[in-house]
Amino acid sequence: MAELGSKGVTAGKIASNVQKKLTRAQEKVLQKLGKADETKDEQFEQCVQNFNKQLTEGTRLQKDLRTYLASVKAMHEASKKLTECLQEVYEPDWPGREETNKIAENNDLLWMDYHQKLVDQALLTMDTYLGQFPDIKSRIAKRGRKLVDYDSARHHYESLQTAKKKDEAKIAKAEEELIKAQKVFEEMNVDLQEELPSLWNSRVGFYVNTFQSIAGLEENFHKEMSKLNQNLNDVLVSLEKQHGSNTFTVKAQPSDNAPTKGNKSPSPPPDGSPAGTPEIKVNHEPEPASLDTPGAAIPKSPSQPGDVTEAGGTKPVAVLEGAKETAASDGASSSLPAVVVETFPATVNGTVEGSTPSKRSDLPPGFMFKVQAQHDYTATDSDELQLKAGDVVLVIPFENPEEQDEGWLMGVKESDWHQHKELEKCRGVFPENFTEKVQ
Repeated sequence: MAELGSKGVTAGKIASNVQKKLTRAQEKVLQKLGKADETKDEQFEQCVQNFNKQLTEGTRLQKDLRTYLASVKAMHEASKKLTECLQEVYEPDWPGREETNKIAENNDLLWMDYHQKLVDQALLTMDTYLGQFPDIKSRIAKRGRKLVDYDSARHHYESLQTAKKKDEAKIAKAEEELIKAQKVFEEMNVDLQEELPSLWNSRVGFYVNTFQSIAGLEENFHKEMSKLNQNLNDVLVSLEKQHGSNTFTVKAQPSDNAPTKGNKSPSPPPDGSPAGTPEIKVNHEPEPASLDTPGAAIPKSPSQPGDVTEAGGTKPVAVLEGAKETAASDGASSSLPAVVVETFPATVNGTVEGSTPSKRSDLPPGFMFKVQAQHDYTATDSDELQLKAGDVVLVIPFENPEEQDEGWLMGVKESDWHQHKELEKCRGVFPENFTEKVQ
C-alpha cells in the first residue's frame, strides 16, 4: 500500500472507482430492461448527432485535402522533370536558351510557393479546426457517465424513501450523494449545451474560409503559370521561325482506322540516318537522240519505273538494252546517252510482266519490290506496320497516290501475307528509311 501511496493512488480511491463502474453497469442494465427510468434530453442528443456528423465531415475534408496536396507535389515533380528535359534537349546555339532556363527556374519556384501556401492557409487551419473535437468528444462521454451516476443515485434515494423500514441515516447519506451527483452532471451538461451548438454553427464559416483560400491560391497559381507558359510559347515560336526548315508540323491523328495517313513525317532510324525520299538512281535526263535504225528506242520519262517508249509503244528496260546492242552491231551512227536506271519489275494489273503466274501467285496484288527492316520500328497508329530488324516487307502501291506521304511506303510483311493472304488485314505504312531494298 505504501507503494501505491507514493504514486498518489490509494486503496480507497481504487475501490471507489471499481464501485462506481459496478454501479453504472447495474444501472444501465436496469434501464435497458425497463426496470429503471432514464433521464432523457432530446435537445442534447440532437447536438451530439450534429457533433458526430461535423466530426465525420471534417475528418473526410482533412483526408481529401491531404490527398490534394500530395497530388500538387506529384505534379510539381512531373513538371520539374518535364522542364529539365526541355533544358537538356535545347541546344546551346538555339535562340532563347537563357529564357528557357529562367522559365524552368520560375516554374519550379511557383510550384513550391503554391504547395507551401496551401499547407499554411488550408491544411494547418484544417488541423486546428479538428483539434478541438477530441476534447469535446471525451467530455460528451464523461457527461454520459455522470448522467448514469445521477440516475443511479436518484433511484437509490427513492428506494430508501419507499422502503417499509426506513433508515434515516442511510436516507440522509443517499440524499447527499444524489445532490453531489446532480451537481457534477449539471455543470458538465450546461457547458456542453452551450459549446455544441456554437461548434455546429462554426462549420459554415470554416468551410467558406477554407475553400475560398484554396480557390484563391489556385487561381493566382494558374494566372502566374499561364504567364510562364506564354513566355515559353513565345520562345519556341521564335525558335521555329529561325529554324523553320528543320521543323516538322505535328498534327492531331484522326481517330478512325484509315489505311493511309496524311501529313506524316518519317521518324529517323535509331542510327541517326536522315529521313527522306527514296533514292533516285538516274545520272541525268536523256538528251534527244536520232537513231537511223528503224524501231530504235527513244528514252522518255517513264510512266512506270523501268519503262521507256519505243516507236511502237512502251517496253521494259530490257528492250532498250537490246536496242543498244543492235545499234552497236549494225554500226549505227547515232549514240545513246549514258543512263543508269534502277530496274523495277513492270506490273500489269498487279502481276509482273514477263513472269509466269505460278512464280508470282504468292505475291500481293500490285507488288513492286521487297525491302528488309534494318531497325526496329514501333507503330504509333493502327494503320502502321510494327517492324523488327530483319522483317521482309512486300511493297505495294497506295490505293490513292495522293495519300502517300514523303518518306513512307505501303506494304505487307511477307510472313503476314503468306499466313493471311488478305491485304485489308495485313497492309500498313512504314518509314522507308528504316528499311533497305533487297529485290
